[in-house]
Amino acid sequence: MAAKTGVRTSVRIVVAGDRGTGKSSLIAAAATESFPDNVPSVLPPTHLPADFYADGVPLTIIDSSSSMDNKSKLFEELKRADAVLLTYACDQPMTLNRLTSYWLNELRQLEVKAPVILVGCKLDLRDEHHPMSMEDIVAPIMKQFREIETCIECSAATLLQVPEVFYYAQRAVLHPTAPLFDLERQSLKPRCKNALRRVFTLCDRDMDGALSDEELNEFQVKCFNAPLQPAEIVGVKRIVQENLPSGVNDRGLTLPGFLFLHALFIEKGRLETTWAVLRKFGYDDDLNLSGDYLPVPSKQAPDQSMELSNEALDFLRGVFQLLDTDNDGALRPTELEELFSTAPESPWDEPPYKDSAERTALGNLTLNGFLSKWALMTILDPPRSLANLIYIGYGGDPAKALRVTRRRLVDRKKQKTERNVFQCFVFGPKKAGKSAILNTLIRRPYSKNYSSTTEDGYVMNMLERVQGGQKTLILREIPEDGVHKFLSNEECLAGCDVAVFVYDSSDEDSWNRSRELLVEVARKGEVSGFGVPCIVIAAKDDLDPSPLAVQDSVRVCQGLGIEAPIPVSSKSGDLSHIFNKILTAAEHPHANIPETERGRNRKRYYKLFNRSLIFVSVGAAVGVIGLAACRAYAARKNTSN
Repeated sequence: MAAKTGVRTSVRIVVAGDRGTGKSSLIAAAATESFPDNVPSVLPPTHLPADFYADGVPLTIIDSSSSMDNKSKLFEELKRADAVLLTYACDQPMTLNRLTSYWLNELRQLEVKAPVILVGCKLDLRDEHHPMSMEDIVAPIMKQFREIETCIECSAATLLQVPEVFYYAQRAVLHPTAPLFDLERQSLKPRCKNALRRVFTLCDRDMDGALSDEELNEFQVKCFNAPLQPAEIVGVKRIVQENLPSGVNDRGLTLPGFLFLHALFIEKGRLETTWAVLRKFGYDDDLNLSGDYLPVPSKQAPDQSMELSNEALDFLRGVFQLLDTDNDGALRPTELEELFSTAPESPWDEPPYKDSAERTALGNLTLNGFLSKWALMTILDPPRSLANLIYIGYGGDPAKALRVTRRRLVDRKKQKTERNVFQCFVFGPKKAGKSAILNTLIRRPYSKNYSSTTEDGYVMNMLERVQGGQKTLILREIPEDGVHKFLSNEECLAGCDVAVFVYDSSDEDSWNRSRELLVEVARKGEVSGFGVPCIVIAAKDDLDPSPLAVQDSVRVCQGLGIEAPIPVSSKSGDLSHIFNKILTAAEHPHANIPETERGRNRKRYYKLFNRSLIFVSVGAAVGVIGLAACRAYAARKNTSN
């Protein structure tokens, strides 16, 4: 039983093809349910009402001219199309050849993503003495051009299969094949399998790996508002068992059987059945959860960020324990793959998440690394974080899974913060040792091999605090070549809790460049109002230090009003004191904010300006009082006289 879609409110179909292939007659016949005697060369937009087909979605059909003079207009219409009908004339074989030699290639060059329906018109005029097998002719074309949804032949003169033409076009839009099924392999696509696996898991309430008759009936009622009769349930399970013995067991319909059923529906052209199920469980046309199912809190200011709520964190800890079947405190790649088997794909296979968290010597993800990845995803992409929480089974109120932090500006005024996740931006020249410091946070072994960083890099970990509790620290490395572009954004420092500046303590030039970066960032903070605590790190302390760099760095830090540089050596492998220092600075957001001479002069100017305003206002008030006193004195004098 098909369900009405709530995804689209209209469908726009563009009809294109060579001159004389019957485009306008086809449209007119569909709209009037008769064969018109006189049809204009190009019809105006034609509308089929919502009740024309069972899906209840109105259609707008756009006719097109084959004239070269109207080519640009046609191309614009094709780009706006939800579906494209390409026509050929059944009595003119050359028009069919033109579909592959011209029209389909033209659609690809225009990067038209809409599904394509091949329509053979004038079927009543085909030469009966030369019968043609449409399947033999069209199959090679459909194999070459996967964007073709189907092919159908019709006759406007006899009204043969005219309504079906536009029904298939509408269905290709409302119930597309491409996201669900691989026609070449004749199997469900991975994203479709993952979505259906999630549906199955949610419906398997007793979590025994099978849908009982009761659970199967509840599923049917939820998706189609109608129960299954006992005989129907028996029939469904019999069909599955005959084709896939593992699809049914003594507890009911298994996941393989559930997937087999949907593949069978699609193969038999009942895509609307699978789409009805997917949309009932919140999926859009791309098999992602639709926005209505993701109540992400809105950030009000750029210096606010998102964090997972305690409820969401408790859920993730529970998930980790369930997946960690060998109780070694870490998740193997196969266990992570199982975790995201009900999501469209693993969100952590690409940067910035890949290889950015703590792992064991065997390469398995620790609990701290696991939770840290969720923290980073929540800050960088809150909708994606919430969606993946739901994909993996989060059953709490989605609106309460994320929380918006207080503004950093307010934190500085109150001289404290309520954040649990802190972002630290790491600046410094090439070969200063930035990446080595980042690697130490996630306990990655020190390496002598140097590779230049060209893109922003992230690492993150959860750290124990002396006063108790855990905080998540995210280090974001800003490549030297990318600093100018980074600082060109007015709000670039809004999401930063601490800025760290790294230089090679044995190299005076390295310090000079790091100093320039420090001053640039300090000025940016003063101008934008997003000033942040700054820490300077003198890296490679195991090498002979440059005396001039040491002296000048201390002098510059004193001049800016921040702490002196902290000497470190990444070779030691333990930089916990540095990371605790960063967290302490983040927890005291009002301190260690650098102040340039320009900033001090600006502050003095504003103080003098404000004082002058106070003086003027006081003087004005005194003048008003004096004037009032004079008037009162004059009034009393006149009265006495």
